Amino acid sequence: MFRWTLIVLSLAVSGSAFAQRDLSGVEIKATQLSDRVYMLEGRGGNIGVSIGKDGVLIIDDQFAPLAGKIRAVIGELGGADPTFILNTHHHGDHTGGNASFGKKGVIIAHRNVRNRLAAKRVKDRPLPETALPEITFHEGLSIHFNGEELRVVHFPNAHTDGDGVVFFTESSVVHTGDLFFNGRFPYVDLSSGGSVQGYTEAVRSLLKQIPLDAKIIPGHGPLAGLDDLRTSLEMLEMTTDLVRKAISAGQTLEEIQAAGVPEKWQSWGEGWMSTHRWLSIVYNSYK
Repeated sequence: MFRWTLIVLSLAVSGSAFAQRDLSGVEIKATQLSDRVYMLEGRGGNIGVSIGKDGVLIIDDQFAPLAGKIRAVIGELGGADPTFILNTHHHGDHTGGNASFGKKGVIIAHRNVRNRLAAKRVKDRPLPETALPEITFHEGLSIHFNGEELRVVHFPNAHTDGDGVVFFTESSVVHTGDLFFNGRFPYVDLSSGGSVQGYTEAVRSLLKQIPLDAKIIPGHGPLAGLDDLRTSLEMLEMTTDLVRKAISAGQTLEEIQAAGVPEKWQSWGEGWMSTHRWLSIVYNSYK
């Protein structure tokens, strides 16, 4: 449990610490998904963008130092400052640009996102008002923008307690936020109301709601399709079943980590979310 406490503490400061690193070399890559929807990749959570007659709407905005680069790429695509900014959850690699984009645009998020951002302090100071969502929802809402309905759905106690998934109903694009890490173990924030159980149920529910031909913008990782999300669910079910059986057999976390995961999933732990970290999160969520 001491080890788990250290992990939680390190994660709590990771967003602000990451933002203080040198991000000057980061390039923002744009991929067109439909006549009006784009995916932007840089450093942090993937961004969804809608550009059209009504203006610009973005989903998530990465780290604060990247706001200028994100704005420049949107300009190259024919857009201007966003009218709306949707936050899929409160983590800093998805909301760091809020303070900048919120000066001219309206930020929308689940009410728990606003509560957590309002409580956040950077260098012992609260976030500016421009960083906080002005419109909040409980279960979901719809935004009619650039000729289509953007349907936002809340999934409780999954990655966090404030997760929202955005469905572009005409463009057949879905932005999952961090309810989907494509090809890697996910981070489930147990300290912010998340649970592996809720996360798994959310992915099951998403698989029933996402159209077969949809392009999926994951919170992290490359652009995906429904088969990639199915593979992610398979990983969740297999690794959590493994840990649950080990707990029932009286094994300790250290023993579970030493045993590892089946070969099929070993490459999923090669990044920041290592296999040891993932097994620790599963263990603590079920234990």
